[in-house]
Amino acid sequence: MTRVNLVLLACVLLCALATVTSTHRARLLFADLENEQNRQKQIEVEWGQLQLEQSTWAKHALVEGIAGRQLGMHAPDARRLVFVSPASGYGAQVVNPAPDAVASPLPATAGAGGVRKP
Repeated sequence: MTRVNLVLLACVLLCALATVTSTHRARLLFADLENEQNRQKQIEVEWGQLQLEQSTWAKHALVEGIAGRQLGMHAPDARRLVFVSPASGYGAQVVNPAPDAVASPLPATAGAGGVRKP
């Protein structure tokens, strides 16, 4: 009977130690979970700030101002524009040419925008 009691006592002690270990591990994991949730909130705030910054930098007036001041870029003169539309075959068909532009078809390799210099 004494041996049975000792075996049962050992089992109870092992179960108690396992419970304490399991509880401690669960608390550590819960603390890690809270830290990760806080980090997620920080990342979401940073993401919102980055989206706001991107929308600010992408404003048309800001881009146009920087292009004009720093790069010396400007919009082309309307008289020098030729609008083209894709046509069947090799070339492109001129649509609504400017008064001083030549109305001949542009080859497909003429580049994007269809702008010709007189």
